[in-house]
Amino acid sequence: MSLPAMHFAPEDYAGQLKLKSQRLQALLNPFGCPALEIHASPKIGFRMRAEFRLWHERSTGSKTDKRCYFAMFDPAEPKQPIEITEYPIACSTISQCMAPLLEAINASAVLARKLFQVEFLASRSNELLVTLVYHRQLDENWQAEATLLANKLNASIIGRARKQRIVLQRDHVYETLAVQGQAFRYEQCENSFTQPNASINEAMINWAVTHARGIDSVEIRDLLEMYCGNGNFSLPLARVFRQVLGTEISKTSIASAKRNAQYNRVKNISFVRLSGEETATALRGEREFRRLADISLADYDFCTVLVDPPRAGLDSKTLEFIAGFDNIIYISCNPQSLAENMSLLGKSHRITSGALFDQFPYTDHCEAGVFLARRAQ
Repeated sequence: MSLPAMHFAPEDYAGQLKLKSQRLQALLNPFGCPALEIHASPKIGFRMRAEFRLWHERSTGSKTDKRCYFAMFDPAEPKQPIEITEYPIACSTISQCMAPLLEAINASAVLARKLFQVEFLASRSNELLVTLVYHRQLDENWQAEATLLANKLNASIIGRARKQRIVLQRDHVYETLAVQGQAFRYEQCENSFTQPNASINEAMINWAVTHARGIDSVEIRDLLEMYCGNGNFSLPLARVFRQVLGTEISKTSIASAKRNAQYNRVKNISFVRLSGEETATALRGEREFRRLADISLADYDFCTVLVDPPRAGLDSKTLEFIAGFDNIIYISCNPQSLAENMSLLGKSHRITSGALFDQFPYTDHCEAGVFLARRAQ
């Protein structure tokens, strides 16, 4: 079987996307959302990340593996593994690696022993990072076998176990995204959040930049981005605004964002590790943070905030904070929490543009974007 618990039907993709768009439009209509822009995904080969359980099949009464295979689980039967023999939604770099990787694992007791999860991270330039996760500590024998495997697959390999992480070659891939005629190069790290669908990610960034360009006097105003990750939106938007401040709670993501700014020679941007609550507290002047010692908040003239929060959406304090901005760009991986947040934001702002980004084809999930402008007093 290839895709458990999914409606994988490329021939019916248009119908599934239409149903999603109707649902999202109905969800946002109470807030005066205009007709949605619809951004379709490629039908196959769109996922740049994938992870599988590594299932060990044994003969009855034996403690020796008969074979290992990639597995996923149907939520309706969470204890019953479903063998994954192909994964057509993954990009070709991942798909082409799966069989030789599994063959190497089955041929090596050192690689297979207590291996329970395999994670893939790829880029459109065919770079590949494979993470092998174990229920045991890894030794020199493992490292020797894994080095041979890395050379065979032409991939970077990471071995993970409890309180242990062995990196062979490097712990990231480089992705290049095209935004309004410019190429942006991103370091995407293992075990950090990155958008899984590169084509849709590109569409989201282009949508955000297009609508940001329409803000009055945008070139002399500033942008705050909360939950900025590795600078995915921040870097292209820095070409639009005078200055950008990006905040994010993850140390790894902030470190990547700073390196990505250097790669792309973007100098009018600052990244700092702050949670959403800390960001609001700092900008209200309620508390000083040592992490902001080199940043003068008084020099910023923010007119716009971009938020791309977790599935739960924004809490009431953060909503109250962002409602103070003239313009809000809200990217949501959970339209339901977006609609809940709009119940408050809709009192002070109106939706001037809405979009559906089909980040997750063949599932009930989608990404939504809304551009909000302050209502006239």
